[in-house]
Formats: sequence, structure tokens, C-alpha cells
Amino acid sequence: MLADRLTAGEGTQEDSVSAPESVSASASAELDRLVAAFEEAGHAVTGPRRPPLTGRTVHLLGDPVLTGPLARFAAAEGAEVHPATADSLAGLAGRRDTAVVWCLDSPVPEGLWADADRLPARRTAWLRCHREGAHAWIEPLACAPGDVTSAHVRLRRLAATAAHRELAAYWTGHRTPDTGPHPTEASAALIAALLTADLIAWAGDGRHRGAALPARRRLRRIDLRDLTVTEHPVLPVPDVAPLPAPAPGAKA
Repeated sequence: MLADRLTAGEGTQEDSVSAPESVSASASAELDRLVAAFEEAGHAVTGPRRPPLTGRTVHLLGDPVLTGPLARFAAAEGAEVHPATADSLAGLAGRRDTAVVWCLDSPVPEGLWADADRLPARRTAWLRCHREGAHAWIEPLACAPGDVTSAHVRLRRLAATAAHRELAAYWTGHRTPDTGPHPTEASAALIAALLTADLIAWAGDGRHRGAALPARRRLRRIDLRDLTVTEHPVLPVPDVAPLPAPAPGAKA
């Protein structure tokens, strides 16, 4: 029946006249359902594609080896792309159609992303990536209160390794000289494409067909030596309740 729809008008006038009206209406409804299923699956498109980031603004900051390709990819998907600085982040809070993306070709210095971590509480999207030696990390997209921030990712990674003291020391600057490998054109394009996919998921209210994990709960690691991508689920870290005040007269 789908082929008949695509070749409409090729039948004889006698065939169209002889078909009962109820059968014709039923067949048309069934055909509409079938065509819609093909479109949903991506096998058929009836109209021009609307860039998924149309109407969205993306502010980029960080290292040009990563922000350069990301700017091109995001603009190609319809986003309005602007450079940003750390000092300008406070003025972006509260803009629901805005995303801030920070890309580093290095580990994250202690406290660098603390201000940006406050953006999701004001409904501004926050996405970031950084490199540690031969691994690039793409952290979960955060765009609402309670989403995973960079501080949460650090706590989860420390809790997941027996070498938490060494990892914490690495983040605070006590590390061996960085000899790379730095992102190549291919690996930078891969990282930029993955970040763009997360932005598209954000613009589509988190829907991303084929994703094993939602963008807001997914930590990804890219091995820059062979471009292997692995995904790890990550959840926000709940606030720790303060210790209760000692009862009056209680002994210490």
C-alpha cells in the first residue's frame, strides 16, 4: 500500500470508481499510519529537515582545538554560536534557550567549573569536556536543578577507584608532565560530534534515538589512541544532611 501511495495516479479510473468509499477511507487511514511509522523510523521524510538547534544559543569557551570544530558543527545544526569567558557566565544564568560548553585539552583545575555548576539550577544548559592524559572525558549534560554537575562527577569518580588519593592529587596539580596525546583532527572532530549530539538531545527535551543512556546521566570516555568510546552511568550526589546539634547537657 505504501508503494501505491508513492505511485498515486498510475491506476485506472475504473479501479478508483469501483472501490467502495468505506474501503477507500479505511485504506487511506491505514496508509497514513504506515507512512508515519516509516517517517518515525527515519526511512522516509516528507519535508525539508529543520536544523534541531534552531532557536538555541551556544556559548563556547576553552581550547580552540576542541571549540573550533564544535562551533562549526553546532552552527551547521542551526545554533547561534558565541564565544564566552568565565567572567560572563553569571550573566547567562536563567536563559532556557542557552547552553554553555567548556572544552579543555587538559585536566580541570580545582574550582574552575564551580561557577558554571550553578547554571543548571537557573535552567541554563551546562556541558563540558576535558582531557586527562590519553583520555578525553565528556561529562553529562546538565540543564535543570538536580542534574549531574562537574562536582558530582568528581565525587563519583573518587568513590569508584581505590586510588582516590592519587586521583585527587592529580587534579590538584601534582602530576607528571603532560606529554599528550593531544586531540588530533580526527579525535577532535569525534569529541565535537558527540558534544553536538548532546546539544541536540537537550534541544529535543532529552530525547535521543538509539542512545544507550540519556545525555543527562551519561559520562563518556574517549581513548585518544584508538578513538574507543565507552559510556558510564552517573547520578547526582545528594546533599549530605548536617549532623544534629547535641542535646542540651549532653556530654561530648
